[in-house]
Amino acid sequence: MSSFFSSHSIFVIIVLVFAAVFLLLEALRMLWKQYKGPEAKRLARRLQALSAAHDLSTPTHLVKERVLSDIPKLQRALQRMPRAYRLDRLMVQSGLDWTVSGLLLACTILFAVGVLGGLMLRQPVVLAIAVGVALGALPWLYLQRKRNRRLARMERQLPEALDLITRALRAGHAFSSGLQMAGEELSEPIAGELRLVHDEINYGTSLAQALTNLSERVPITDLRYFVVAVLIQRESGGNLTEMLGNLSRLIRERLKLHDRVRVLSSEGRLSAWILGLMPFGLVALLNFLNPEFMSSLWTDPMGITILQWLVVLMVVGVLLLRHIVRIRV
Repeated sequence: MSSFFSSHSIFVIIVLVFAAVFLLLEALRMLWKQYKGPEAKRLARRLQALSAAHDLSTPTHLVKERVLSDIPKLQRALQRMPRAYRLDRLMVQSGLDWTVSGLLLACTILFAVGVLGGLMLRQPVVLAIAVGVALGALPWLYLQRKRNRRLARMERQLPEALDLITRALRAGHAFSSGLQMAGEELSEPIAGELRLVHDEINYGTSLAQALTNLSERVPITDLRYFVVAVLIQRESGGNLTEMLGNLSRLIRERLKLHDRVRVLSSEGRLSAWILGLMPFGLVALLNFLNPEFMSSLWTDPMGITILQWLVVLMVVGVLLLRHIVRIRV
């Protein structure tokens, strides 16, 4: 009888492991399809084509080239790395006055501190490396947070900017004058971007190139719609005032829908936070109530192995929960 139950339990475990792996692979496939699939690539190509990303006019740079490092040798080394410019663009989008070398140096120092701290506390090498990776990722996470907050603020400011440009066009001003008025009257960060577009146009850059530069500096979908609307109007004609007014109303309605969905999904996000923090809270509580019972987790080799696997599974679970509660509108 015992052998029957043991074989039955082994079969159940195998089925559960298979289901977990299958669901994980399906989630990864859906993530790839959403961001890198054929439909996403087709939409990106259409937006790129409509926004005149292949404009053959000579681009004009009004601002000086950003310094990737204060050390000349390191500056030349980073200039030969294509990804260094992508990282520098992320810093520009975040609004932080950092350099690429400073970010890489901070990540390296924090990684070394985490690894050395784990080894000095006589922790396993794998755990020490994991702690180092977590500490080294802190500057990168802070950069991403600042960038997302700045882009979100610009997205909230975009309808107001479109309304101001629309009123300027109705009053008889040129489109570049409307950009100048929006840059002078609105608050940062969108005001600085609109002023830069106006300055580029005044110094001889074509409107298509200036708007393309704006869409590259500010990768917001609604802003790309604005660029596409302006360029289509200049190519085929039409009422630009009406187009911008309709676009402003559309963006406002989308933001209202996004806020409504965020309110309705607040319970799911709260559940995700509770499920993510509950294991750590229970471990802390049990360690406070019965330290001897919990000490085997970090003194016994089997307990250390269990902790390592638990950390990996917790990270996977947190990522899946984050993907579930994030609803794109």
